[in-house]
Amino acid sequence: MSFDFAPAAHVPLDDFLTTDSALVWLRHSEGMVGFGEAFSVSATGEHRFEVLRTRWRELLDAAAPEAELFAFVAVAFSSASEHESRLVVPEMVIRKVGGEAQLFWIRSEDVPAESETDLYHLARSRLAELQEDSAPGHLGFPDVDPLPAEDRLTVGQVNDEQYKAAITSGIELIESGELTKLVLARDAVAELAQPVQIARVLKELSLRYRDCWTYSMRGLIGATPEMLIQVINGTARARVLAGTLDRKLAPGSDPDYAKRALTDNEKQRHEHQLAIDSLTTQLRPYVTHMDAHAEPFVLELPNVWHLASDVTAIMPAENPPSALDLAEILHPTAAVCGTPTVRAAQEILRLEGMDRGRYAGPVGWIDSHGNGEFGIALRGGIVESEHRIRLFAGCGIVGASDPESELAESWAKMRPMKQALSL
Repeated sequence: MSFDFAPAAHVPLDDFLTTDSALVWLRHSEGMVGFGEAFSVSATGEHRFEVLRTRWRELLDAAAPEAELFAFVAVAFSSASEHESRLVVPEMVIRKVGGEAQLFWIRSEDVPAESETDLYHLARSRLAELQEDSAPGHLGFPDVDPLPAEDRLTVGQVNDEQYKAAITSGIELIESGELTKLVLARDAVAELAQPVQIARVLKELSLRYRDCWTYSMRGLIGATPEMLIQVINGTARARVLAGTLDRKLAPGSDPDYAKRALTDNEKQRHEHQLAIDSLTTQLRPYVTHMDAHAEPFVLELPNVWHLASDVTAIMPAENPPSALDLAEILHPTAAVCGTPTVRAAQEILRLEGMDRGRYAGPVGWIDSHGNGEFGIALRGGIVESEHRIRLFAGCGIVGASDPESELAESWAKMRPMKQALSL
């Protein structure tokens, strides 16, 4: 059941980030925050999307026709990953869109109430309990032993030299004609002297990176600038990013620097066009009409500039695919995998030397009408223990790529998480 929720309409939704266990999807202080857990399912392997989708449909079939249900979802990048993909239906959701806020509650049948007013007060009381249910830093993760004496950022599974060697191998594959583009990622490990305060990190990301989608899904946290697919009432939208420039390198006296270095750069435009073509080719069979920017624009973020393009499509009136359906169809895009996609995915497994887990996979939400939003889990990390977060970043490799420059770009892409962790 749902209620109009005035408190969330008058304050930013970020203010409701009080517990590390919250499920989060925020942009410009609007979106959704979920508390508690009414239902969850996990899956691994090639059929992970199918398992999540099937169990979600079973839940909807068993629910009352008037039920408004929301699920938060995060899917592993690769079918070969050992990390679980998850779908979680929270007990309570605060949703704020266009300044209007609602509180959704999956109420147990044994909750007594004589009126709508009674139910609202019971819901507010239950929300207060769930907001305090998990104090910061206490999610049941194993401890790191020994604990660091001070905060530090250490080498992950892939060190700098290994990453540059992988890039060199990728360039050779491209020059031989076997690939057109390859996206290679690396990791780093943040070890903290004090327990990770996920809610505080999310607030920092949400405030610093307001144009990004801040997400939290059972240890997967970050602020992604890239919308894989949004489906709202029959209209699908996507934001494609490919082509990156570190803002720290920009001369302060040159206001046109980003435009020249991105829009007028053949290597950046080539990489971006591959990502656009990948998405539109995959999406076109499932929509009745589609528009994409003829020219990309420069997206300005606090840490980097990106070449960006927005795509809008109209869904068929009968049996339209859901947001989760389209997330499976579109994943992985050239922006996080490469071209051709199947071969690029094989080379990622061979060259990267690590399991991406849920990094670069779809993350977002879906509702009982098939609406939803799925970003790509970028600019973030995975909380592995009370004191450890593994950060990830990847770069698109084309024939004109330079390993040293790509390494520097990967560090720039980790900057949002480093800032939020005060590293």
